[in-house]
Amino acid sequence: MMGHRGVRLGITHMHLTEMQIRAILEAAAELKKAGKNPKPEVMVPVTCTVKELDFVKPIFDKVRAETGFDCLYGTMIEIPRAALLSDQMAKTAEFFSFGTNDLSQMGFGFSRDDIGGFLQHYLDDGILDADPFQTIDQEGVGQLIQMSVEKGRATRPDLKIGICGEQGGDPASVDFCFRCGLNYVSCSPYRVPIARLAAAQAAIKAKK
Repeated sequence: MMGHRGVRLGITHMHLTEMQIRAILEAAAELKKAGKNPKPEVMVPVTCTVKELDFVKPIFDKVRAETGFDCLYGTMIEIPRAALLSDQMAKTAEFFSFGTNDLSQMGFGFSRDDIGGFLQHYLDDGILDADPFQTIDQEGVGQLIQMSVEKGRATRPDLKIGICGEQGGDPASVDFCFRCGLNYVSCSPYRVPIARLAAAQAAIKAKK
């Protein structure tokens, strides 16, 4: 997620941002007319400052008014700077979703493109206890997540927070997210049964 991607692309090519938001809200409005109950959320990706969210927000507001369909406006927390400044991000964002794959990638300075070339050596030699792209590094990346949750909710107590990424289907990661107070986890379809079971186990454990 480094380079000219995500919100940066949307800011330099604003017509793309408006087109994408309009596609989401118009589709939702059509579904509602058809008797369905869509609940979309517009999530701005790869942000590192609340000023990016503030820059895009007027476009979101314009399209929302024109389509007559309301929804939450939030951001993906996948850059360490955004996690550290979550109290500011929450002034505009109504929800956070931690992009744990990219937050891990930038937190470690690893690339998912070539980690396979040395990961097994790190695991065999005890340099890493586990693949950080399969289970959340609670000691390091986990600190960023915990701090972000606390700072974000200090600004907006009802802030909705979750994660998306492969770690969302990892039992240890789901338990960690539950303890951090997250509202949900998102993962690949085939991991959903495991995630549901892990969430239930975490909830039961908390009541003991």
